[in-house]
Amino acid sequence: MQLHDLRPAEGATKKRKRVGRGTGSGKGKTSTRGTKGQNARSGGGVRLGFEGGQLPLIKRLPKMRGFNNRYRLAFTPVNLDMLDARFEAGSQVTPEVLSGVNLVENTTDLVVVLARGDVSKALHIKAHRISEAAKQKIEAAGGSVEMLPYSVNRRMPRS
Repeated sequence: MQLHDLRPAEGATKKRKRVGRGTGSGKGKTSTRGTKGQNARSGGGVRLGFEGGQLPLIKRLPKMRGFNNRYRLAFTPVNLDMLDARFEAGSQVTPEVLSGVNLVENTTDLVVVLARGDVSKALHIKAHRISEAAKQKIEAAGGSVEMLPYSVNRRMPRS
């Protein structure tokens, strides 16, 4: 087989419909649009989802409507009982380490530490957010907390 022998599979390509090229073509005069009416006019037709005045399907179904905030920050929650079970006393807990023990999917995920459960060891935690109750429990166990900067609106880092 040579490069010049290559061609599309049988039936894979169609000739384009040339409309408005005279009555002899069979697709002249009205150019397959029929006679008169909204759809025969240039720029005619109804908007997407319009059903002739009937309540459209998109409004009849309660799901998939509303507002999606482009700047929403999704934090991955990590609770104290998860940390207590997986880490030794004096461990450094960062998003990279949490990703290594499968508590966080990606190292770039924003992490929030929440206060469910108790911590019995001194852990040194670095997270993007931490609840006040979790911070008190960690410090009571002899650990420390450091807040990591993260950006809101992808422009300014927040410290």
